[in-house]
Amino acid sequence: QVQFVESGGGLVQPGGSLRLSCAASGSLFRIIVMGWYRQAPGKQRELVARMVSGSSTNYADSVKGRFTISRDNAKNTAYLQMNSLKPEDTAVYYCNVVYYSGTPPMRYDYWGQGTQVTVSS
Repeated sequence: QVQFVESGGGLVQPGGSLRLSCAASGSLFRIIVMGWYRQAPGKQRELVARMVSGSSTNYADSVKGRFTISRDNAKNTAYLQMNSLKPEDTAVYYCNVVYYSGTPPMRYDYWGQGTQVTVSS
């Protein structure tokens, strides 16, 4: 089995910073994608940032230059450093991990329960 632990989020003033983390452990064969999506009230879920195969990254245009995704391969943990936060970044942030596990390895798509990020003065 594979377990996930997420942390981070909370309330921050505009211009502030927060860091999200998402850690995977257990019977992992390979992690393909680690990233975050977000959903604001009344809006569709959207990609924030993701790292594919441990190196290639994708960012939403709205967060480029402010958010940075990184990964500690030894710990199977991804981090989303969010700087210069704006009120429009307020949303529920969902960790997403695409991975292979089992024998033979099968592909799974994990979605976290979501963590609230609120940017307000």
